[in-house]
Amino acid sequence: MKIEQIYTGCLAQGAYYISSNGEAAIIDPLRETKPYLDRLNQDKVTLKYIFETHFHADFVSGHLDLSQKTGAPIVFGPTAQPAFAAIIAEDHQVFTVGDVTLKVLHTPGHTMESSCYLLFDAAGKELALFSGDTLFLGDVGRPDLAQKAANMSQDDLAGLLYDSIYGKILPLPDSLTIYPAHGAGSACGKNMMQQTVDTLGNQKQVNYALKQPNKQAFIQAVTEGLLPPPAYFGMNVALNKKGYESLDKVLNQSLVGLDPETFAQRAESTNALLLDTRDAGDFAKGFIPQSINIGIKGDFAPWVGNLIADVNQPILLVTDPGQEEEVITRLSRVGFDHVLGYLKGGFESWLLAGKEMDTVNRITATTLVDQLSNTPKVIDVRKEGEYEAEHVAEAFSKPLAYINSWITDIDPKEHFYIHCAGGYRSMIAASILQARGYRNFSEVAGGYKALLEAGAPRTDFVCQSKTLGA
Repeated sequence: MKIEQIYTGCLAQGAYYISSNGEAAIIDPLRETKPYLDRLNQDKVTLKYIFETHFHADFVSGHLDLSQKTGAPIVFGPTAQPAFAAIIAEDHQVFTVGDVTLKVLHTPGHTMESSCYLLFDAAGKELALFSGDTLFLGDVGRPDLAQKAANMSQDDLAGLLYDSIYGKILPLPDSLTIYPAHGAGSACGKNMMQQTVDTLGNQKQVNYALKQPNKQAFIQAVTEGLLPPPAYFGMNVALNKKGYESLDKVLNQSLVGLDPETFAQRAESTNALLLDTRDAGDFAKGFIPQSINIGIKGDFAPWVGNLIADVNQPILLVTDPGQEEEVITRLSRVGFDHVLGYLKGGFESWLLAGKEMDTVNRITATTLVDQLSNTPKVIDVRKEGEYEAEHVAEAFSKPLAYINSWITDIDPKEHFYIHCAGGYRSMIAASILQARGYRNFSEVAGGYKALLEAGAPRTDFVCQSKTLGA
């Protein structure tokens, strides 16, 4: 028997490949099927089942394409109602894969159909639990995403989650290996650990949600401090439930190289968003006016989903040459299938064609530190938790995730400085600001880390001003 966790860092997502005696199962696959098909061919095994722990909100799963290419049936837990053919398992139903078996444990709470899969070896010993978004390492699945579909409050769902975890998971052996669907960085939880594999016994010791004295305490603990879910989550759920175009078709339609003139014409004649995926430093030195920078080398797909939100938004791409397919694939992972093409030859071809360009006023951390005695306005776009732990004295907390809300608080006549932890998020913010007509600011290269190294005063006191214009 072989168990392989296939972890995708930019999505903080774990898919699982299990093989035994000529057969295999895959749990929660990503949209691109090649990695799974390669493993099946290499191991000379037949894919028997594709298991889904629930209808995912943060990415588009590869269940449909994988089923079409292999003939393997898709399995969901009880109450799931997909718009395509699938096995809707009963609670405790057992599926055989080679010499091992997987038992369905219906664990509603994160969503109503949420289910875990308990793995037994050939001798019938419980080995592992593929816990989906029900149980994470250090956390549990957030209970606020399925309220509308379930016609229940988040407290009601949290109560179901308590019953699922305390009634079905905690009684299992402490030696059980826990394989969750996500790790730190995912918006599906609030307190996930960096590790991606652990034992149930250790989780009982370190996971706050597994140490609550009663149901009411659990409900309060898991619902406290939940941030609003990213706007694209509902659209991804719909795609996973109703179906989507095959990735092969999406790539074929999107991998269209456009010369600068054609690119410019298409940008002018459509409502396409210009998405530049180059490094923040390269973007700052020159970019096509009105472009939004979300670098491929960071948490690309989640930020695209969070900030662009509408998966039907047409997109024109500017990438480093050779990265076009990778970018389109990552966009497809979160449901953004409407790429109209990419700038052939990258931004360099735009310059060689004599086209207009824009820049961002990017400064060093030392330059800002030298200005701090003049009490400049400093905006910190890191997450609230990062800011509250420590920040530049007198800086305002304005998280990037909420830029569409706070951008109107800015006084365009007053100069300000903007930074994040290292420069990735602040350049995203800078590009959005300039696309909206705000130019009276400087973005700090290297972010908070560079500011500390440059000697910026720091504090954990929270600035109480309600608006940037105050």
